[in-house]
Amino acid sequence: MDGLAWRGFAEETAAPAAAEPRRDSPLTEIGFVLDVGGGSARVIFDARAIQRLHDGADTGGGIALAGEVGSQIKMRCGDLWLAANVRSLALERGDGDRIAAEIDFLGEGRICPTTGKMLEFRRGVTRYPMPGVSVYPAGHADMMQIFAAEDRPHIEIGTVYPTSDVRGSLYIDSLLGRHFALVGSTGTGKSTSLALILHRICEMAPQGHVVMIDPHGEYPAAFEGYGELFDVENLQLPYWLLTFEEHAEVMLNTEGAERQRDMDVLAKCLLAARQKSRAAEGLSKVTVDSPIPYLLSDLLNFIVTDMGKLDRAGDTSSHMRLKTKIEELRADPRYGFMFSGMLVADTMAATIARLFRLPTGGKPISIIDVSGVPSEITSVVVALLSRLVFDYAIWSRHETPRPILLVCEEAHRYIPSDRVPGQSAVRRVLERIAKEGRKYGVSLGLITQRPSDLAEGVLSQCGTIIAMRLNNERDQAHVKAAMPEGARGFMETIPALRNRECVVCGEGASIPMRIAFDNLEENKRPASGDPLFSVLWKNQGGEAEMINRVIARWRKGR
Repeated sequence: MDGLAWRGFAEETAAPAAAEPRRDSPLTEIGFVLDVGGGSARVIFDARAIQRLHDGADTGGGIALAGEVGSQIKMRCGDLWLAANVRSLALERGDGDRIAAEIDFLGEGRICPTTGKMLEFRRGVTRYPMPGVSVYPAGHADMMQIFAAEDRPHIEIGTVYPTSDVRGSLYIDSLLGRHFALVGSTGTGKSTSLALILHRICEMAPQGHVVMIDPHGEYPAAFEGYGELFDVENLQLPYWLLTFEEHAEVMLNTEGAERQRDMDVLAKCLLAARQKSRAAEGLSKVTVDSPIPYLLSDLLNFIVTDMGKLDRAGDTSSHMRLKTKIEELRADPRYGFMFSGMLVADTMAATIARLFRLPTGGKPISIIDVSGVPSEITSVVVALLSRLVFDYAIWSRHETPRPILLVCEEAHRYIPSDRVPGQSAVRRVLERIAKEGRKYGVSLGLITQRPSDLAEGVLSQCGTIIAMRLNNERDQAHVKAAMPEGARGFMETIPALRNRECVVCGEGASIPMRIAFDNLEENKRPASGDPLFSVLWKNQGGEAEMINRVIARWRKGR
């Protein structure tokens, strides 16, 4: 049976179709289904029909990019329109040249019996077309149905490719309830796109609670007046909020057996210092991890006292190392935001209220600029902030829920893959949030330019992936593996995305889509633009005064 005969046989034996509807304009057939799989199919396109659409000679509901990679098509199955995305094209040589396309099914919508238009589009398919069924281009009205946001809270972030007016939306509850990841190579507009998404979220939910960890100081400019800004000058993170593991990362730098001895001494003396605190009175159980204020002088005294109980002088090396390190931390002004003597009072409630925006006071987002934090303890500071978010969510689960969104820029620095040696407190807490956070109302937003350097499995915990252009093949493969099966065809377009374009898939989007982000107002953009060398190198004069000002700030540390 030849191709045309098979097509006629398939259409006769397919499920009975509804009566031929009246249409505002005739549909233009551009091909037929060749074979069908679970979530994809192969289609044969009529190149001449497609060319007529492109030339404008036939406007039967088609769009300018009908039949091209990334465009949408539809086919009839009983009383339903099935919509699909064109993944790839290939020219097949034979008796007559023909264009074969691989397509991925997007969903289905009911056919209006009077107009023939697509109605009530929904994700997923319940029926599949028979081979031989005709294929048509998805027109503008179809696109509006396919990408229309459902009647639930959502934000609009841009326009859907290849249209100029069909809006691309993200569903807030699904986006945040299942975590999300924004990935893209440097220079693709990732920071500005993140600022756009966060601004849209804050505009929709001005009483929300967002904590953003900013490693480069890019975002204070984007949220000035919209959020609370913290840096080493006003952060004030008391050292006694650290767990024992975090204390060890700050105070110990030995390895192997020596480190174990140092940890034993630290654990014994830290517990004693916490138990001595007035805040520990009346508590039946105090551990080395309990967030109870204690004096560094008490910790030092317990170390010295314990050292005096030793029989041999050679056994005091662990005590001396700890004592020296603690004294260094107290004396170094770079650590003043954490180890200042002014941070001994029980300010835990005030710290949580400020950082988590409880209440918001009209500023639902906290931007925590850690660029001024000494590099050797940056990961500990991020671990502390992340753990505070998670622990607060756990211990407040019997209260009225206050979900918190934790956004982590440069996530690969804190949740590195197993190829990076060593374990850290920040990796453990962020991995735990990725796996368990949604149970307690903690949402995680991971932002990275190197998704392949993230710990294995973390990306797959993100229910929504927003992928901008990725130039590295290993990064592309890593993201592709984390995407839902039906969306992997969109991965083929990621290397060809323009700046400020992305592919969105997962729980936060109705269906996988390619979106061009909206332009963001200048005063809401982060300070992350690339320097214009051709312009800036033309500046002349005042170099001596500039150098003196730079050195003065350099020496002051701010």
